[in-house]
Amino acid sequence: YTHTKNSVWGVTARNREQNFALNLLMDPDCDFVSLTGTAGTGKTLMSLAAGLSQVLDDRRYTEIIVTRVTVPVGEDIGFLPGTEEEKMGPWMGALDDNLEVLARADGTAGEWGRAATQDLVRSKIKIKSLNFMRGRTFLNKFVLIDAAQNLTPKQMKTLITRAGPGTKIVCLGNLAQIDTPYLTEGSSGLTYAVDRFKGWPHSGHVMLARGERSRLADFAS
Repeated sequence: YTHTKNSVWGVTARNREQNFALNLLMDPDCDFVSLTGTAGTGKTLMSLAAGLSQVLDDRRYTEIIVTRVTVPVGEDIGFLPGTEEEKMGPWMGALDDNLEVLARADGTAGEWGRAATQDLVRSKIKIKSLNFMRGRTFLNKFVLIDAAQNLTPKQMKTLITRAGPGTKIVCLGNLAQIDTPYLTEGSSGLTYAVDRFKGWPHSGHVMLARGERSRLADFAS
């Protein structure tokens, strides 16, 4: 996936680890993928690109479901109004930033084309809160668990066991960015998942080494 002609939704791998990751993300035989790495290594961008290309181009999955733990970095700003989707809105800034990049990759579309693409892409992505996951089953979905380092092992198990036939679960996180006071690198659900899936032939794990966001982010990391 390093070559432009094999790009995934306009995204190409910029280093070896990203190439490994894209191979796992695009492999229909791999049901569980976990990606870890510091800020700006491209975890969310690559997963979204792979998800969109398999939902919209290959029709392998029906939609992308994104979920993440709502742990604020600073003090809590209180309850948010609106439906589940609206409440999750502020948490999905990361998603919107990445969609912006992915929409920009198509230079030929023009302003209208881009807006239309944006709407189509948005309609295929559902944002779900972790709190309402009990008892659900996902059929043919591409499930993205973002910021998975903030999940407890129990929450992680709850999420992964939601997978029905034809569903792929992608787990993204960075153990250096745990925002909740109750978890450490050792007790994080991400650590557990990576460890438990080690020997299973339908799973894969890549630790992304190089930051590709900017020299500033890279140096800060």
